[in-house]
Amino acid sequence: MAGLNRRDFLISSGAALAAASVPALAFAQGEAVPKRGGTLNMLINPEPPVLVSIFQTTGPALVASSKVLEGLLAYDFDLRPRPQLATAWTVSPDGLKYTFTLRQNVKWHDGQPFTSADVAFSIDLLKAVHPRGRSTFANVTRVSTPDARTAIIELSKPAPYLLKALSAGESPIVPKHLYASGDPLTNPHNNAPIGTGPFRFKSWTRGANIVYERNPDYWDAGKPYIDALVFKVIPDAAARSAAFETGALDLGGENPVPLTDLQRLTQLPQLAVETRGYRFLEPLSEIDFNLDHPILKDLRVRQAIAHAINPQVVQRTIAYGYADLSPTPITPGSPYHDAKLAAYAFDIASAEKLLDAAGYPRKDGGVRFQLTHDFLPYGDLYRRQADYVKSALARVGIDVTVRSQDLPAFLKRVYADRQFDFTSIGVNTLFDPSVGVQRLYWSKNIRPGVPFSNAPHYSNAEVDRLLESASVETDESKRVALYQQFQQIVYRDLPILNLVAPRMVTLANRRVHNHTVSAQGLEGNLADVYLSA
Repeated sequence: MAGLNRRDFLISSGAALAAASVPALAFAQGEAVPKRGGTLNMLINPEPPVLVSIFQTTGPALVASSKVLEGLLAYDFDLRPRPQLATAWTVSPDGLKYTFTLRQNVKWHDGQPFTSADVAFSIDLLKAVHPRGRSTFANVTRVSTPDARTAIIELSKPAPYLLKALSAGESPIVPKHLYASGDPLTNPHNNAPIGTGPFRFKSWTRGANIVYERNPDYWDAGKPYIDALVFKVIPDAAARSAAFETGALDLGGENPVPLTDLQRLTQLPQLAVETRGYRFLEPLSEIDFNLDHPILKDLRVRQAIAHAINPQVVQRTIAYGYADLSPTPITPGSPYHDAKLAAYAFDIASAEKLLDAAGYPRKDGGVRFQLTHDFLPYGDLYRRQADYVKSALARVGIDVTVRSQDLPAFLKRVYADRQFDFTSIGVNTLFDPSVGVQRLYWSKNIRPGVPFSNAPHYSNAEVDRLLESASVETDESKRVALYQQFQQIVYRDLPILNLVAPRMVTLANRRVHNHTVSAQGLEGNLADVYLSA
């Protein structure tokens, strides 16, 4: 990876990390004087279940949320923190106190002032309801607010990853005066958000579009440059490609078109590809097993499935080469990745023997048993992967039915109702395993109804110990060792079959400038975007 290694990003105790004189992120990549006006038409695929990411980690929700709500910090391409709602911050020498100076004269879109009380409330809420917040803020004992412009996060144990976890998408700050009463999960502002960001919510026509308008009172004077941001919902892959070709779409991220169309589209003079802006995410494609399932709870069956699936087919054919093999939940781009663990060998004979030993011989017609396979309806990779899983497992006598549904139905099935057998899914492992990986394997994160938590219902006391120890370990060499032990155990236990780390691309019309200016890519706030003729 270009730039700093994640280990270089670890914060020195007691260091002053930013000054109030540093403005918001702005890394111009076009003309010196941005043009004003116009409407940016951006793909959002699939349609998000909500527009606020306080309890959601689906990609579309993060993209939509981060234009309206903001975080304490933003991050440059090397994951170094930059001001957003906080203008300066320090860490105490013992790593147990993070003091943030907040930006002055910031108002919520309804005119109420933004204060430290909003920060304290939001951190507590993230800890309670966010899929990753339970682990990210596990060591937070309280957020003190000595005055309206100061918020102090106090910890019981160090959290060496904390300063990397405060972006708008990951840890949004919501208005306390609108969320303090009632159930935050059913708050009407989840679908009509009010934030401090550069864009204000205008309308949401389900199945068609989400419209944001320019916030004329944004604290970063003069921004945003565009008048309106329209998220378009286009479920059909061919229609998405056509929309980029005709100019109906200006911008889209996370492989917005089928990879089979990408080469053709980028030969068009008006379109360009951007590969930056995904370092914050570190996506991973995997297969999650329901360990409560009477067949899949048998390790031998899961091992057989692993041996029947060729990860190189997923890499080369399903992902068209836009992926790296990743047999562990910590991707190769991370300093914590255990490179000694190879992908499960593609071995049909071993798969057959394991299924026989598990007590599932072939019956008449050659079928051993039947399973239903769900896939994350996000782009076309997971659908293609599901179709491959069906054909691959048929070779060893497992009859697979592939089931499709929209995103809300998928999330409800897998995380709330648990009416699934196994699923092709993608997760963002993020900038640190404590935030992006721990939630998937930690037994304390078995949380019904919370998306992208511990879907398999995997529980291993030693894994819990290793994850919890690594999350507070400030010695990098010890932290690496802990995460490698963790990877070795879950590799053997196989609650999840990790396959590839997709390499995401952004497709943009060349008239769109400054759309990717940070490690967050299109999950940034787009305040710097402008349109040329």
